[in-house]
Amino acid sequence: MFHLDVDIPEAIRPLAWLLGHWEGAGVVGYPTIESAHFGQEIDVTHDGRGFLKWESRAWILDSESGQKVRPAAVESGFWRPQENGEVELLLVHPTGIVEMYVGTMEPAKIQLRTDAVVRSPHAKEYTGATRLYGLVESQLMWVMDMAAAGQPLQSHVSATLKRVE
Repeated sequence: MFHLDVDIPEAIRPLAWLLGHWEGAGVVGYPTIESAHFGQEIDVTHDGRGFLKWESRAWILDSESGQKVRPAAVESGFWRPQENGEVELLLVHPTGIVEMYVGTMEPAKIQLRTDAVVRSPHAKEYTGATRLYGLVESQLMWVMDMAAAGQPLQSHVSATLKRVE
């Protein structure tokens, strides 16, 4: 069982259920790519200030053996809780994309949409996304819809992860 540290600032307590090291798997797909299974690790930490640090690593899995085939997505960022149940998620990707999400947080549920997407001149076309995170029976479950490559907003990725002590 995960226990809340007493030194967590009051401002980030609504997001404290995200803290820890998470491991799991999911499915990725989009009209412009082949669907695949992926593995994922997420680390959510805090240093005593009013935000959480987010690090996510993912890799494509062989559909039969479940073994790692190649690296996939990497993202780093910060969760910034605001007043009135609002939250911001700032993410940077090595593919030349920076995202700023805004949304709402409830106990064990976060709904987000991109407020801004910044792309380097060499990044692929990407215009926006929504994300939903939830804690369901002690598992971190999340889904992402994306608008990119001339496609409208639609399902892109989902995963289920377990906290690893």
